[in-house]
Amino acid sequence: MTDNFALLNEPRRPWLDVDLLKQKFLARASGAHPDRVHNASDSEKAEVTKRYIELNAAYNCLADPKLRLLHLLELELGAKPKDIQQIPPALADLFAEIATVCKNTDGFLAEKSKVTSPLVQVQLFERGQDWVEKLNSRQRKLNELREKLNGELKSLDARWIAADASARREMLTKLEEIYRLSGYFNRWNNQIQERVVQLSF
Repeated sequence: MTDNFALLNEPRRPWLDVDLLKQKFLARASGAHPDRVHNASDSEKAEVTKRYIELNAAYNCLADPKLRLLHLLELELGAKPKDIQQIPPALADLFAEIATVCKNTDGFLAEKSKVTSPLVQVQLFERGQDWVEKLNSRQRKLNELREKLNGELKSLDARWIAADASARREMLTKLEEIYRLSGYFNRWNNQIQERVVQLSF
């Protein structure tokens, strides 16, 4: 397995400053950009292109907190963490709330799609704005939870840096939990955002 941290000369850790990571990526990628070797042989071009693709993939992985955690866990555990589909009890009410709002929004969108009268479309547009606000309200809750999760991750990162290998192994369970919660938040956020976009048309 490719170590994306090593490719970008970053220490293996749960939290990274994305702006600094981007600077490192751009510095490394500029020398490996395929446009810089247009006079080289085909094999040299292929090698530079491969290197650039690897650096780009490494940056995209490490810049995304969820993908970074997954990659760190895979490197530390030697395998991908098991997928657990059970919603944490603390989030069950929020999940039910989001599912209900999304289902009701879908019903409104189905009703709206059948309307051809401009007058009724205007009335539905106003009702649609109410649904947008309901969706945005749930999205704000998710963003608050995500910020709290990022705070936990930063705190864990500070301990990770100072820890020895044994202590780091003990932290992997918490990192897996944060990884899974990030997955839930991303999925729910995407579902909400998809409906907000549909309501704008």
